[in-house]
Amino acid sequence: MRLDGVLFFPVTPFGLDGAVAGEVLAEHVARGVAAGAGGVFTACGTGEFNALDLDDYTEAVTASVAATAGRVPVFAGAGGTLPAARAVARAAAANGADGLLLMPPYLVTAPAGGLVRYVLEVSEAGGLPVIIYQRGTARFSPAAVAELAQAQNVIGFKDGLGDFDLLQRIILTVRQATDRPFTFFNGLPTAELTVPAYRGLGVRLYSSAAFAFAPEVALAFHRAVTGGDEELTRRLLTGFFMPLVELRDLVPGYAVSLVKAGVRLRGLEVGGVRPPLLDPSPEHVARLEKIITAGLEIAVS
Repeated sequence: MRLDGVLFFPVTPFGLDGAVAGEVLAEHVARGVAAGAGGVFTACGTGEFNALDLDDYTEAVTASVAATAGRVPVFAGAGGTLPAARAVARAAAANGADGLLLMPPYLVTAPAGGLVRYVLEVSEAGGLPVIIYQRGTARFSPAAVAELAQAQNVIGFKDGLGDFDLLQRIILTVRQATDRPFTFFNGLPTAELTVPAYRGLGVRLYSSAAFAFAPEVALAFHRAVTGGDEELTRRLLTGFFMPLVELRDLVPGYAVSLVKAGVRLRGLEVGGVRPPLLDPSPEHVARLEKIITAGLEIAVS
């Protein structure tokens, strides 16, 4: 299974009754795939995995798989307590997902050997290809990743720490340990801002939260950075991504709730976020709208 291009992390829409709005999610995913997404990562961080029960999760996976219709791979989020992670892994497999993005276990900080066991047991439960997500309490040693990279179902490593020294040692250790295909991803929030730095380590793939609400900008950036257009890359970083990051950093949780607000601003009613997140203030939504407008102007210029 090969992932390429801009990776799309859809939000999870909620209706007026608070339930997952599957039809709206299907439309959101279909629009993203039609715009040119290289893969769909549903019910992950941007999709409020932390706030979904098993029924919500199943609805999100089912709607995303149906809307994608096999055109690109669909990965579903997993994580949390081991029993819960196993349950969603089985649900993802049963409802047509192509793989899992495995987020941290709940709360506890674990030794490397414990994280290896966690990844392997969740992988075995669903039988799906797994991408490890390093962030929060899930901090892997180079030896642990090298061990997991030799497991049949573990196919990639997404870095959400931004510790370049550690990531370089992980990459080198994995490449020395195995020659099987194993992909590294930039998984920092608003990843575009750090894409040039990650590319210096040979990490080409990245998450694009911005694609969910401004696919034109996200795709223009991807074309610029992969095509060596340094001037357009700089203009998009300066005029869109940097102001977006500055706004995102004002309030905890804005990495998700600003994305959802952006989707609403672009005309799709996806509802608000669930607690413990909060929706952006009207002032911040107005500021986001200006950032989107500026980004679109740069992207089409």
